[in-house]
Amino acid sequence: MSNLRRGDFVVPLLTVLSDAVAIESAFLLSYWLRFKSTVFDTLGFVREAAPPVQGYLIGSIVVIAVWLLLFHSRTMYSTRRNATLADEFINIVKVVSLGMLVVMSGAFFYRDFSYSRVVFGILWAHSIVFVFLGRAVISAYERSLYRRGKHRQEALIIGNDSLASQICSKLDNHPSFGFEVIGYVADSPAQGELPLSQMPYLGRLADAPSVIAQQQIQLAFIAVQARDHPALFDVIGRCEGVNIEFMMVPDVLEVLTSDVKVRELEGIPFLKIKSIPFTTWGRISKRAMDIVVAGGLLVLLSPLLALVAALIKIDSRGPVLFRQKRVGLDGKEFTMYKFRSMRAGAEQFDREAGLGITDDPRRTRVGKILRMTSLDEFPQLVNVLKGDMSMVGPRPERSHFVQEFQSYVPKYLDRHRVKAGVTGWAQVNGLRGDTSIGERIRFDLYYIENWSLTFDLKILLRTLRAAIHSGENERK
Repeated sequence: MSNLRRGDFVVPLLTVLSDAVAIESAFLLSYWLRFKSTVFDTLGFVREAAPPVQGYLIGSIVVIAVWLLLFHSRTMYSTRRNATLADEFINIVKVVSLGMLVVMSGAFFYRDFSYSRVVFGILWAHSIVFVFLGRAVISAYERSLYRRGKHRQEALIIGNDSLASQICSKLDNHPSFGFEVIGYVADSPAQGELPLSQMPYLGRLADAPSVIAQQQIQLAFIAVQARDHPALFDVIGRCEGVNIEFMMVPDVLEVLTSDVKVRELEGIPFLKIKSIPFTTWGRISKRAMDIVVAGGLLVLLSPLLALVAALIKIDSRGPVLFRQKRVGLDGKEFTMYKFRSMRAGAEQFDREAGLGITDDPRRTRVGKILRMTSLDEFPQLVNVLKGDMSMVGPRPERSHFVQEFQSYVPKYLDRHRVKAGVTGWAQVNGLRGDTSIGERIRFDLYYIENWSLTFDLKILLRTLRAAIHSGENERK
């Protein structure tokens, strides 16, 4: 068995074993807390006689089997999933919650043994925590293997333009993804300035099937222009019967950011290529989450925010808060708040400074720390409570930049279809400051077309992770 196949077997096996141990541990701990400890006595619960633990052990076997099948149905036992911890946590909550409904339904119809509803409640919480911790450890182990060059899957890139080069750079800069690019095929070699040109050129597009067969490649990333699609279809056709996985990167912005659906009216099919981002209930639920999260953070962080305000006043003259007009929902301006990180009056030179300057000399000593840790953004929680902004959405921009960008960035104004956000999908993917405006818009529009509360929660969790890592980097 090759190293690749051995790695593809070991990691899923460890994940299955970790989940089983986590669920069983959650079961036993929940039983002990309810019937053997005094925790619930102090909470005022009526003390019950402890039922035989054998009944819970037998029940746990059934629960483990059902939950493992549910995890498997969500394809959570494969290698190289590259799921972030935020994604993994959300998926675990979904599967465990569904599993609890299945278990409680079975317990309701099973009359030979009475299970405690309190135990089920504790089991739900403990299962989420234990399964998540186990998977976090397995994920760290898997990524460490890939970083050491073990069990990586060899991959081929089909294409030679900037998009193909971008794929090559991403995979090369992130060995923890578990892929190793062995080269590329295209009708001509990549241009000298592209990173892809440093990779082996393995032949023309028509040679791809023979390269795949000779190198026994199991994965190919496709990034070609529309004019090459006929040749690409021929390549795919000639690979029939070959164990190869093709992953294609769309080459058109509209394909990347549109949620195309078919809608039928009286027998006439229509392609819906653009839709309203939120339903009425979607707006209500998003607003409710904004109020809960922003209000909770303001209360929780109030001592820290007071300390920051005091340090700003001590460090330099001027107001604590910086106020600036930004463009938000429907292209309307609002006043956005930040902790002042620059000398008073520095905004008069914004046009000369530009966007996202590193080591801007106008920053104060405290301001440098605020910008590095993103603490300067926290007053925007007040904007969220006022309804000017949302916790998640495209970052708001100043009017003169909006006027400039809309003239050459496709679909730029579409980002104003939703409220601006304190954080966003572009920001958690590293697109902030002096980065490509086109790339930011692509991520913003993807968020708008694919919005859900789960998506918002995922972005908030990734923002929290980024903030923690930023703090760790500052301490190093």
